[in-house]
Amino acid sequence: MMALVSYSSSEEDEGETSEPPGRRLPPLPPPTTVLRMFQDMEGDEDLDENTKHEGRIRSFKHERGNWATYVYIPFQPQEEFLDLLDELVSVAAENGVLLTKMSEFHISQSQTVVLRHHWINPFVESLKDKLHCMYRFLCIAERIKVYTNQEKTRTFLGLEVSVGMEHLLEVVSEVDRSLQEFNLQTFYQEPSFHVSLAWCVGDKYEKLEGSCLLELQKVIDRFEDSDTLTRFNAEEIRCKAGNKTFCIPLL
Repeated sequence: MMALVSYSSSEEDEGETSEPPGRRLPPLPPPTTVLRMFQDMEGDEDLDENTKHEGRIRSFKHERGNWATYVYIPFQPQEEFLDLLDELVSVAAENGVLLTKMSEFHISQSQTVVLRHHWINPFVESLKDKLHCMYRFLCIAERIKVYTNQEKTRTFLGLEVSVGMEHLLEVVSEVDRSLQEFNLQTFYQEPSFHVSLAWCVGDKYEKLEGSCLLELQKVIDRFEDSDTLTRFNAEEIRCKAGNKTFCIPLL
């Protein structure tokens, strides 16, 4: 493979001082296009600093070439749903918990696992092979619930699914099969399917439970058209690996 070097016109450089004999010029940096190519192969940039994650802490150490990957069903809310969310966040703040609204909404169908770059396409193909024959189904998520991650470093406010459980379990069963093919961790044994609405750093479970949770549920029950806003059709399954998203449409 030929080395990439930079040449200049000899006529233009005749009046410049040449480099002394025996002294070597420092190597030129690789072109930006080459750097980007290898960066894309290695995955996202190392963003371990808490300031770049709004105070969040990684569940696993970031390593070059590892891609954080998870499978989920997207939820595209109506505009009025965001008004409902604003009210929920306001009630939580009145009870001493400051929540950050999620930038997007979904129902998880796997835990976050680590894939090497060369595993991504085979893993996605495995998912497509198992999920492409599944049909769309209705989900209703209307029960407010408090969750924490396994390390209890983050707390979430979510809407638990009450309708569509059997279909979600069927999807998880197929996703688990793909995960097992790559010796990756499968989903929880008794999952509580939910749409995460907002989050905060730390374990705020006790603060949000009890009377606060009852107040939050009343906001949902009394909100106009809440029975419509909290239901949606699951039309596709997505797999996100690093900065890449793959879609698997349902029939």
